[in-house]
Amino acid sequence: MKLPVQELMNMYKNNVYAVAFNICKNASDAEDVVQDTFLQYYMTHKNFDNEQHIRAWLLRVAINKAKNIQSSFWHRNGMPLDNYIETLSFETPETKELFEEVMKLPEKYRVVVHLFYYEDYSIKEIAKILRTTESNIKVRLSRGRAKLKDALKEGWEDEQ
Repeated sequence: MKLPVQELMNMYKNNVYAVAFNICKNASDAEDVVQDTFLQYYMTHKNFDNEQHIRAWLLRVAINKAKNIQSSFWHRNGMPLDNYIETLSFETPETKELFEEVMKLPEKYRVVVHLFYYEDYSIKEIAKILRTTESNIKVRLSRGRAKLKDALKEGWEDEQ
């Protein structure tokens, strides 16, 4: 099964961008990852089992490409996260605070939290995408939640 690139871009562009931004923490790098990911899909001769397989493949490729950008020299010259956050609009101050705290998590927790809560993947699916064990994903998710809880709790206690 191979779907047209334009159709996939309409369906998954935002998902690919979100996971790329989650790793890169930079809008222009995330946009590059989106373009590169769909270009790689277009050029691949791989046959996919179904639409879910394509979605998982796109996210896996985006994660790999984003990690490659993270390790490059150019990464150090990107827009700081604080400057980018100021360009975003949030429904509530709490939503902004949660986003900021998620972005402060170490990458291995941040990616798992993103895939689980924003992309609605199961632990089993995340383990396949990240090519690791389900128990590893459970640990990362648990630790990521704990770090978020501590960070948000500290902020809340400071206000009182």
